[in-house]
Amino acid sequence: MRGLFEPNRPDPKAVRRIKMLVAERFGLPESTTLAVAELRCHEPDCPPVEIVITAREADGSTRDWRVAKSLSDVERADIDMLDRQP
Repeated sequence: MRGLFEPNRPDPKAVRRIKMLVAERFGLPESTTLAVAELRCHEPDCPPVEIVITAREADGSTRDWRVAKSLSDVERADIDMLDRQP
């Protein structure tokens, strides 16, 4: 079992794949910075694992999307279902 303060090393290939899918889905310019994080929750009303995708535009605006799956389980269909304006 992983401890609270032990680092969680995401699979770099899965992160790159998700970033590519999001950039394609939303037609994001290269100036957009994408961040992908996998979060685990033990609270009653949240999914046990989800990824959060954040897009930071050149003007400083941000958009966030959430997928209730682990990094390695996210598929193109999951990204295609994300709203353009979360």
